Amino acid sequence: MSRTHAIRESLGDRIFLAFIYAFLILVLATVIYPLIFIVSSSFSSSEAVVSGRVWLWPVDFSLEGYKVIFSNPMILTGYKNSILYTFFGVLANVVLTVALAYPLSRSTFIGRNLIMMLLVFTMLFNGGLIPTYLTVKSLGILDSPLAMILPGAIAVFQVIIARTFFQSTIPKELGEAAELDGCSDIGFLWRVVLPLSKAIIAVLVLFHAVGTWNAYFDALIYLKSPELFPLQIILRNILILNSVDAGSLVDANQFAARQGLRDLLKFSLIVVATVPILCIYPFVQKYFVQGIMIGSVKG
Repeated sequence: MSRTHAIRESLGDRIFLAFIYAFLILVLATVIYPLIFIVSSSFSSSEAVVSGRVWLWPVDFSLEGYKVIFSNPMILTGYKNSILYTFFGVLANVVLTVALAYPLSRSTFIGRNLIMMLLVFTMLFNGGLIPTYLTVKSLGILDSPLAMILPGAIAVFQVIIARTFFQSTIPKELGEAAELDGCSDIGFLWRVVLPLSKAIIAVLVLFHAVGTWNAYFDALIYLKSPELFPLQIILRNILILNSVDAGSLVDANQFAARQGLRDLLKFSLIVVATVPILCIYPFVQKYFVQGIMIGSVKG
């Protein structure tokens, strides 16, 4: 009868491992407590929030903050705009990134090194804010939804990651075999490459979706019409400019203080603005680690 002998750790190793666990628990608590505090505050009453009685769990459970948010057309419009910008921005990013990265990953593509050098050059040097603004204006997309989609449709670092993934995952012999069977280049990309590239596509989707959803500076520069503002601009106005008038949104008699309502709205809006992007991660998580690890290795 065979017996399994585990390697015994030394006292120093056990002490070091205990220190690592303690440090990770401290980091986890530091990161997760602000999230718990925000969620708990959003489900508390305004009196509890303004008096500082909320620490870990909701106090005087209330949904008034969310009722005010979803009854305000400005916030709902920003929510709708952010969803549209994120969806079409991710769609444009994935299509253009794959269309650019895949040819650059093939050794038979003439001029790929020159194109790659030009792409990397743009990471080091760019025209700056004013030339970019003038370009967007000359294209006639200023103060339009396209101004939130086209300027950031391609990120060079994502192209590099996708190119490395294709180089290390899609062997040239696979393309040669498909060519012998009469498959066209587009057919090979659609029927073979994309089904084998779910991991890197998940990485591209998550990177660009998070960036687009949280972006507000482009909207601040390119958009003037309030009906086109994304949710982050409205969130900025509430958190920084205090543009929400508590008395105009809801009867002040329902709350102990107007400042308490403002704080409650801030916490509730942070939760509303964060939840959608958090919902994407569970669906792409199983591909994300694989894709980012393979794409980060130099091909």
